[in-house]
Amino acid sequence: MRRYKNLIILLAVLPWISVPFLGNKTLKRFLPGTLFITVYVTIEGWLAEKNKWWWFFHKKNPNMLGEVPLILGPFVVGTFWTLKLTYGNFRKYFISNLIVDSFFTYVMVYIFKKMGYASLVRLNRFRLSLLFLIKSLSLYGFQYGYELYKEKRTPSK
Repeated sequence: MRRYKNLIILLAVLPWISVPFLGNKTLKRFLPGTLFITVYVTIEGWLAEKNKWWWFFHKKNPNMLGEVPLILGPFVVGTFWTLKLTYGNFRKYFISNLIVDSFFTYVMVYIFKKMGYASLVRLNRFRLSLLFLIKSLSLYGFQYGYELYKEKRTPSK
């Protein structure tokens, strides 16, 4: 794992290079949904660690979740990009999430296990896919509800 430490750091930092290309309007519009799903995933990570759904072998800090580099890197930035590119077209959103989530579940989980970074324990890949599906539906639902609320609060011109 030690030789992969820089790779994990790069995985957490590299996605942030793309943030300026999102634009301030996108960041402002989708920040509530991104914050919601980030808290959701953090709580899920805590539950997963407690119930041994998956395990991160080497953590920088024993009191910190092992998936923090994944959450604060590709997950947060990926959420902004996914919403920017697909929000408003549920079919496009669902299919793109299905592709990205399947890639993570069936490719990245395998790579992380080979690296000695993380492994599924009491959760199989199918159930992990279902967790991703629930998260993606929750995110879309939250963003939809937020935009309805925001629209009702904004006076008509």
